[in-house]
Amino acid sequence: MENKISNVEKQEENYKVPNLEKGLAILEYLSLRPFGEGLQEIKAALDISQTTAYRILNTMTRVGYLEYDETLKKYKLTRKLLLLGFRALNEHNLLESVLPKLRDIRDQLKETACFGVLGSEKGVFIEQAIGTHAFSFALSPGKIFDLHCSAPGKAIMAFLPKNVQKRYLAKMDYLRYNERTIVSEADYLAELEQVRGCGYAMDNEEELSGVICIGAPIFNYNGYPCGSIWISGPKDRLTPPVIYSAAQQIIKVTRAISEDLGYGRILNI
Repeated sequence: MENKISNVEKQEENYKVPNLEKGLAILEYLSLRPFGEGLQEIKAALDISQTTAYRILNTMTRVGYLEYDETLKKYKLTRKLLLLGFRALNEHNLLESVLPKLRDIRDQLKETACFGVLGSEKGVFIEQAIGTHAFSFALSPGKIFDLHCSAPGKAIMAFLPKNVQKRYLAKMDYLRYNERTIVSEADYLAELEQVRGCGYAMDNEEELSGVICIGAPIFNYNGYPCGSIWISGPKDRLTPPVIYSAAQQIIKVTRAISEDLGYGRILNI
């Protein structure tokens, strides 16, 4: 029995590609460092020789998965990996439809317009169009956002199938940021019911005092909420009348994107 196990292990070793494993380790390492990292830090953290690390980094830069900042001497991930991820989810048309419309919303509302999707437990920020005001918000791609207190989190969660929604609810910790933060499942479900009724969600200073976000879901061809678009701005600019008007514009855009993905055509709505 031991000889059989040993033979299997030897066969597995024969089919390993060490440099490929090291390359994937580098991608995972850089995915946690949105501002990039230098050659010396990468090789030390992953215990890779300098020559091997340089060759892998240079190759991935040449084929477009990494970019190198000559001034800072740092490598960081490019958007090319996002495209692979969306293709794996059969959502490769989503980014193509979203990006130009993000800029449209920004131009209409002047506030920063953002796009994000669900991750395994929380939301993941993907892309943005920076607002045109002198003071506007900006995020780093890959930033995680909570589902219980964010506009995009509520917008997506409200329209998930019940079985999927329950899986996310079971993982939520309802971290309290301030007195406005929702901290119980009962209150959260009541909020999601309101979102389903009006078609948009809000972060009403629930994470950052003085900051309001307004978001609406995007649906794919079979009606699954595959992402959300939202805007973020200070409460002195996003007054109640502005909020309602902005929400209607965001809903109009997210419906157009959903139709691009085949939502209306499949469901006849």
